[in-house]
Amino acid sequence: MNRDLKIVVAGSTGRMGQALLTAIAQTPACVLHGALVRDGSKDVGRSAMQYGGSSDVPLSTDIAAALVGADVLIDFTRPVATLEHLALCRRAGVDMVIGTTGFDVEQKQRITDAGNDIGIVFAPNMSVGVNLTFKLLQIAARVLRQGYDIEILEAHHRHKVDAPSGTALRMGEVVADALGRTLSECAVYGREGITGERDPSTIGFATVRGGDIVGEHTVLFAGIGERVEIAHKATSRLTFAQGALRAAQFLADSGRGCFDMEDVLGLRN
Repeated sequence: MNRDLKIVVAGSTGRMGQALLTAIAQTPACVLHGALVRDGSKDVGRSAMQYGGSSDVPLSTDIAAALVGADVLIDFTRPVATLEHLALCRRAGVDMVIGTTGFDVEQKQRITDAGNDIGIVFAPNMSVGVNLTFKLLQIAARVLRQGYDIEILEAHHRHKVDAPSGTALRMGEVVADALGRTLSECAVYGREGITGERDPSTIGFATVRGGDIVGEHTVLFAGIGERVEIAHKATSRLTFAQGALRAAQFLADSGRGCFDMEDVLGLRN
């Protein structure tokens, strides 16, 4: 694409929305085309510049109007809202970057199906570092497939509404797939009381919620006499926003289809 990429941001006044407004302002060849807020928001009509944007785009609830002339919508909101936005993007022929988590199987399929009509990057975590971590986990799981217990620990801020995080679940899927397992069959999401000895075929999850933790994930491969830990810690939401913009730029040249960050970063085998 030889012109500026026109981007609409959903949830512009939220934590990720403001990070996206800031990242767009800092990124050459990306311009803010629309800034959306939820119905009933007190911020309607205010300038995006009040929330980190560099252009005086007014905050709006009119999604259809914002999509006119846009290239891509970036959405880190909630599943129900994201799916509503998806339907409108599909109708308008506008690509979409989806960082929302907490979808069920049927909802994920709806996103995949929309890739028949528009370009979509759908990933539980847009961070370049996290997606490199996924690749490292794939390698580690193949090497440490015998004699190592696998536990996934994640921590996020007090406002996060889903657990385990979408990133932690994706880490579990990557590891399970490398081991020839299905995460739904081997995941253990909580332990309490007398649980008996650990089943070596399981993948355990532990969740922490508190304060303003942006996002921390550690996958522990615990053997006898040693352990390997692969960890990622985010200290700013800008890392996710910058990855989302990289995904948006990828879609500008990719056409229709449902992609993930492995496609964006060229990490797919």
